[in-house]
Amino acid sequence: MIFRAEIVFVKILLPLIFGIILGYYFQNEQLLGVTITTLSCLLLIASLINIFYKKIKGWKYKKTIASFYYLIFFILGIFLTLFHTHFLSKDYFAKKQYHQLKVWVNSEPEQTNDIVRFEVVVTNGYLNNSEEKCTGNLLIALKVDSLTPIHLNYGDELMILANYLPVEPPYNPAEFNFKRWLASKNIYHQSFIRQDELAKLRTNQGNPIIKYALEIRQKQVDTYRKLIKNDEAFAVACTLILGYRADLSNETLAAYSKTGTIHALSVSGMHVGIIYIMLNWLLSFLDRKYWGKLTKTLLICLLVWCYALITGFSPSVLRSAVMLSVYVLSKQYKRGTNSYNVLSFTAISLLVINPFVIWHVGFQLSFLAVIGLIYYQPKIYQWWYLKNKWLDKLWSVTAMSLAAQLATLPLSIYYFHQFPVYFVFSNLFIFIPIILLMYGGIALLIIKNHLLAIAFEWLITFINNGLKWISSLPYAGITEIWLNKWQLLLFFVFVILLTVGFSYYKKKYLFSGLMLLLIIQLTFAYQKITATQQEELLLFSLRKNFAAAFIKGNKTVLLTDLNANDRNFEFFVKPALDQKRINNIQFVSWNDNFQDHQFIKKDHQINYRGKTFLLMDEKFDYKKLSQNHRFDFVWMHNSPKQNLATLREEIDFSNLIVDASNKDYLIAKFEGQADSLKITTHVLKKQQAITLNLN
Repeated sequence: MIFRAEIVFVKILLPLIFGIILGYYFQNEQLLGVTITTLSCLLLIASLINIFYKKIKGWKYKKTIASFYYLIFFILGIFLTLFHTHFLSKDYFAKKQYHQLKVWVNSEPEQTNDIVRFEVVVTNGYLNNSEEKCTGNLLIALKVDSLTPIHLNYGDELMILANYLPVEPPYNPAEFNFKRWLASKNIYHQSFIRQDELAKLRTNQGNPIIKYALEIRQKQVDTYRKLIKNDEAFAVACTLILGYRADLSNETLAAYSKTGTIHALSVSGMHVGIIYIMLNWLLSFLDRKYWGKLTKTLLICLLVWCYALITGFSPSVLRSAVMLSVYVLSKQYKRGTNSYNVLSFTAISLLVINPFVIWHVGFQLSFLAVIGLIYYQPKIYQWWYLKNKWLDKLWSVTAMSLAAQLATLPLSIYYFHQFPVYFVFSNLFIFIPIILLMYGGIALLIIKNHLLAIAFEWLITFINNGLKWISSLPYAGITEIWLNKWQLLLFFVFVILLTVGFSYYKKKYLFSGLMLLLIIQLTFAYQKITATQQEELLLFSLRKNFAAAFIKGNKTVLLTDLNANDRNFEFFVKPALDQKRINNIQFVSWNDNFQDHQFIKKDHQINYRGKTFLLMDEKFDYKKLSQNHRFDFVWMHNSPKQNLATLREEIDFSNLIVDASNKDYLIAKFEGQADSLKITTHVLKKQQAITLNLN
């Protein structure tokens, strides 16, 4: 056989991943047809090679045949992605204009105020009184009736009006790409409906095992709710032990994030590992005989999967459960348990089931963290030999923290734009308490003791307060680090060069790594210098609000109806200002008068660096203007009743700004009038944000 090496799964994982990525970026029906034909031919050739391997003396062509097999897995990756892409199916629901859709709920509904969001699987479409089979996933935002709200659960079958739209792309710089995130879940359309546009048909659709798991988890959540009085402690307990999305405060989330311990709030490999350590110790008495060891192995696997069950089969727990099961079973049958092979097998299994999981941040970070623990931890641990037993254990934990942080550093900075300076100290601080929380939390679910609940609640409060204190220390975190994709790639290459250099004592790799680090630092320095010299106007594209940033260096005057605590500011505006390294924001409202050395706003007029703006709303009478009737920009706000042709006779202007506070029909009207008058129009709703360079 061709693949007999102990790292066979490592060898086939990389071409599979490259194929999945290529298939994702070239999703079309023609490529799917070509891929099926190509893969079929390659598999036929592979079968012939294996049948006639001895006759053709295949061992003479080992490298060629191995490369051929890698090509098969590369094509397989493309096929898996295209095969799982719903919108390529002939039965995809959005390919016809159905009047109603029959769907079933495929996720736990999450409610925010009077909006309930959940994912559904489409099964049937109805058009002109005829029913057709359909496929595809859909995200629904349901506005519930406050008097008689509907209660939905996983597996409920619904009939809904087919009011759906393609998921919108991000319109503002650095805004979270909701469209890409949903695409990674194979969702390309979303629907906004009212409760009276939905009818509940049946229950118990979907996967019965997942439904049962979610019901079990909900019972455990209810148990915690009865026993734990403090809301914040309850939220942490549900999140940490059950993987249940509870309402954690922003302050607590920020503390965990800033101290590099956010992984503790995501039920993952660390939590499954803690469960395994406890079970391995409790069942150690079975190690004396063969059947005892077999029983122990089966019990550990069973109980680990039981834990996965009470977490509602969280994706991160499933990854860890699969990997741990393979590791334990391999160890029982004394097979070579190469850690990289086990990890690669787990990845391949998950990617075959769902190739889109490769785009999930949790998937990427958890596998990198495990690679760090496998490769870096033993090497870091060897740096320092300690005779004292307890100091040695402390150093071992420190080595684990350093290893995981090093492996995930480039990607965590890329996604979260910060680096926790005190991550070693904070991870050491929570190490023992987290273990106690895991064991105590599970024990609390079993025995439901109020004294244990009090101690459990106190320990959570202690951890939260400790992390908040660490996060408040000077220089606790380096924030607002924005890496572009080229810098991310260079960062990864730097880590690899440094790793090879230290592992094999190769000076040239160390030197190359240091030179690459210098280049990365130079790009950061260039961006920082450029930020101090920027002079531009950034017009944000929002849904109902408005925001315009008049940027000078690291400062900005932000004309907006939002405030610093507004969710829309945090989601749509702040990321762009952070990316531009803005550290001084002056909020100015529509009706305020404001002046600094370059920005003057008075009587609905703005003068900024020689550019003039007239702010028009439904109350402003442009006939009251002073002698200056010429403006560079006229800004329409809150649906003013104006005709641009008439306005142009009184005011000379060349640019029109229309924000999202205007009604949709008026936005369309202004666009049409501006086009006929050859006026440049900037619409700030469902269009890309506009950046005007004012240098």
